[in-house]
Amino acid sequence: MAQPSTLVKVSAAGKWESGVKTNISVRNFPVFSIDEPVALGGEDTAPNPVEYVLAGLNGCNGVMIPLIAQELGFTFSGIDFETTGIIDTRGLMGVEGVSPHFQKIRFQVNIQTEESEERVEQLKNEVERRCPVFNLFVDAGIEIDTKWRKV
Repeated sequence: MAQPSTLVKVSAAGKWESGVKTNISVRNFPVFSIDEPVALGGEDTAPNPVEYVLAGLNGCNGVMIPLIAQELGFTFSGIDFETTGIIDTRGLMGVEGVSPHFQKIRFQVNIQTEESEERVEQLKNEVERRCPVFNLFVDAGIEIDTKWRKV
């Protein structure tokens, strides 16, 4: 029997400050800024939007890995992420036929565990299947070079 749908609404608000800088508020957390490097018209006072997107991939995996590990009885003592996105800036500048989003993402998970390689692969597969941010990239057709490494 199919599970009933459980929808959750998430939201964020933004207020343009100046140049290409916008201040963002989410729930009751401190306001944070989004800016661009000087080369892209900003003042380099904060991360840019796509850097936050990559940070979102790290954070989403930082949520999903412990949740799924607990379900699987998988033990670990630490996780860190190394994430890089490749963007062709011609797309940002309006060049026809060039996508403005990531061309490729390199995503590495370094996990401290005594579990077998097979169990690490099992965890990886389940996290990739269920991580919302990872699946946004997959559904957008972005190539993701993913590596999980035991440390």
